[in-house]
Amino acid sequence: MNVKHIPAMGLAAALMLASAPVWAFAPPIMMHVESDHAGTFGGKSIRYKAVVDESSVTDPGGNTIATIVSTSYIRTDAPKDSTRPVLFVFNGGPGSSSVWLHMGLVGPKRIAFKDDVKPETTPPFRLTDNTESPLDVADIVLIDPPGTGYSTVVPGHESEVYGVDEDVHAIAAFMQAWTIKNGRANAPKFLLGESYGTIRAARLAKLLAGGPMETGSMTGMTLNGIIMLGQAMDMSAGGDTDYLTALPSLAATAWYHGAIDKNTTTLARQIADARAFAAGDYLRVLYLGDAASPAEKNAVAKKLADLTGLSEDFVLRRNLRVSTHAFASEILASKNEQLGLYDGRYTLPLRGSGGDPVADDPAMGQYVPGFLAVWSDYARKDLGITTPAPYRAIEFRTVNGRWNWGQGPGIQPTTNYAEDLAVAMRRNPSLRLMVGEGAYDLVTTMGEADYTIAHAGISPSQVTVKLYDSGHMPYLGTESRKAVAADIRHFISE
Repeated sequence: MNVKHIPAMGLAAALMLASAPVWAFAPPIMMHVESDHAGTFGGKSIRYKAVVDESSVTDPGGNTIATIVSTSYIRTDAPKDSTRPVLFVFNGGPGSSSVWLHMGLVGPKRIAFKDDVKPETTPPFRLTDNTESPLDVADIVLIDPPGTGYSTVVPGHESEVYGVDEDVHAIAAFMQAWTIKNGRANAPKFLLGESYGTIRAARLAKLLAGGPMETGSMTGMTLNGIIMLGQAMDMSAGGDTDYLTALPSLAATAWYHGAIDKNTTTLARQIADARAFAAGDYLRVLYLGDAASPAEKNAVAKKLADLTGLSEDFVLRRNLRVSTHAFASEILASKNEQLGLYDGRYTLPLRGSGGDPVADDPAMGQYVPGFLAVWSDYARKDLGITTPAPYRAIEFRTVNGRWNWGQGPGIQPTTNYAEDLAVAMRRNPSLRLMVGEGAYDLVTTMGEADYTIAHAGISPSQVTVKLYDSGHMPYLGTESRKAVAADIRHFISE
């Protein structure tokens, strides 16, 4: 709600127009498991406790409508005069648990594939110590939103938690309660969000401080930093912008698979050339549309073919507009291989797909089984979780399909949530943003991230952008995982 559009009717009346409910948060009511551990992280040996808590989300009348299960890793041998930062972590979806960041990047244990790009897809899968976890520089709180992981929703109350605003109010209340309970109100606070989690992070950054138009009170919680992986804030984008911003990722993925001559360029040069072309002749010809001459279109088609490894004929038949989906199915079609959209390094046979956009994606379809198997073992053996309830890694039908983006459940979003982040960063000039991009991410491309941040009204001095030799989950791959972890550690520590 924009204040300048509110007539002179008084603050109380204005507040009645606010549509987003503000949930209260109650103490843990069911699951609570603590265990003591030791490990080496970032070259430092530390002791820590793991705390698995189930807490209730209540409506304004105090009735429990959902629960949030969190896993916190808290150092127990830190010097008494130190102020440990807290890193709050969540994945995306909407409808995803935090298992991917938990078992892939920040947890004290992680999945260990023999080959991250050609992972084993049947058990047994291997769990290993995660020495790259940033637990040496921050306590870590992994959050499973209602309806994901072991978190629940009381039947009949789904609409009160399955939505952009509903979700962020519940998570904000959780964070406020956690910091008070653990005596960390004055600790540096960071968010790490992936994919839809970047939308959640942007909304949280604005919401946490409170205000009459957001929460009705001045809660005053500010953040020191936000880390975004697989940036997805702008849900309003479309048209020719999608093709322009996708081009650097198509060019990078073509380079990776040798669809263009790798002896004539490097990955960095390939990406730079694609960015320059997207901002130059490609943009101009797409802007001209049918007014572009055949010679201009042919010149663009040739350059696109040179960058992506596709044929000029293929590019022209698509009117110079090649989607990531079309690229993933075409680039290695002669070898009967299809690329993963979530990570273009992964392949499966092109023919024989069941057509499921996730289960049949060559990346998601191959790495998901390992993540879930090692989580199940780790939760039971290391964390001491004994609940017989299934762990819901991603809920598409029950959560994602019913998500309210602001216009009713299931109606597609049209909002640019980077505007929320820009407001938060204006309010808090010390808030810093780190954006991690995967070169082979064909779902949330590097070009989309660059474009969104550059057009959000955020000061470049507050932003750090990192590019990794990986995909949507940039911690898949030994070198890229180490790079992401090192950058997060530096971002929190500096």
